[in-house]
Amino acid sequence: MILNTLKLQQFKNYKQVELEFGKGINCIIGKNGMGKTNLLDAVHFLSMTRSAFGGTDLQNIKHGQAFFALNAVFEGLEVASKVNVYYEKGAKKIIKVDGQEPEKLSDHIGTIPSVLTAPDDSEIIKEGSEIRRKLFDGVISQFNKDYLGDLIKYQRILKQRNSFLKQNEGRMKINRSLLETYDSQLIPLNSSIAVVREAFIQDFQSSFQRNYEMIFPGEEHPLVAYNTNCLDSDFQRIYQDSFEKDLILQRTNVGVHKDDYKFILNDRPIKRFGSQGQQKSFILALKLAEYDYLMEKKGFAPLLLLDDIFDKLDDERIAHLVTLLSDRQRFPQIFITDARVERAKTFFEEFDDVSYYEVSEGQVL
Repeated sequence: MILNTLKLQQFKNYKQVELEFGKGINCIIGKNGMGKTNLLDAVHFLSMTRSAFGGTDLQNIKHGQAFFALNAVFEGLEVASKVNVYYEKGAKKIIKVDGQEPEKLSDHIGTIPSVLTAPDDSEIIKEGSEIRRKLFDGVISQFNKDYLGDLIKYQRILKQRNSFLKQNEGRMKINRSLLETYDSQLIPLNSSIAVVREAFIQDFQSSFQRNYEMIFPGEEHPLVAYNTNCLDSDFQRIYQDSFEKDLILQRTNVGVHKDDYKFILNDRPIKRFGSQGQQKSFILALKLAEYDYLMEKKGFAPLLLLDDIFDKLDDERIAHLVTLLSDRQRFPQIFITDARVERAKTFFEEFDDVSYYEVSEGQVL
């Protein structure tokens, strides 16, 4: 898949800009805070119907304006060539694919598969389990609509159950029939979601390890381990035995929303024992494996958005990464940001398919 043109109106720090991109490497350069990452986030928004960096849609509108709009033209997609996003204060967000609005926003997920790396991806390793679930849920949801549907349904019912628990704070005599209505739906959803996650990690593992070795072909052995109790034979008992704790804490304490993914390097947690370079390599390998996995499932290349990827990597790892990115059969189009123009040009001096875009205060040259 190739992104040919991208137009932003009133999006973040951009008043209006229209860009044409080519195949190969599109290198977006400029000082920090000028809007490089915002360009990649616009592409992510077209793919996933939301910003990659949290917050509300309202926060993506340029300060002092009433709306934002994103428009893009692609080639190589199975079902779309033009995608438009429009959001106005106080109104519903509108997404159109070739002029047609999907019935639900979630129906659009996977139409334009994408993989984004960002400087704060270190949080994937350092922070709590929620960010790791979000990472892998985002990958699976782009090719498995049933999983995405189950996930949305689970989150909706979980929210209702937690609200019910808060309303009955400190009371042991509650409407158990209503609670059982929630539980009768959540228990099978826990199993179905966990089954998909487990199968995904088993398939994903070899691709991840292969990509890590491409970035650093040394004696390092990375592993991702899926940690859940939702596949235990006595899961229903574990879930139901948590009732009193749930009531006291006013939230559901057992389920796939508590799952985690353990990141291991050389049989030790990379969070505690990995260097900055090893952690960065681990994350890049995860992202490139996501890319390969989506390409296999979708049948065409996803968008690859690499934000500030050279930071915290030593020269050896950078050299291996640059060589890896030169494979145009695997990566027909790449978007890369860097704060230092001379550094970027040095890395890609032997490439003949690099286009440079200089960003400065919401303007692009």
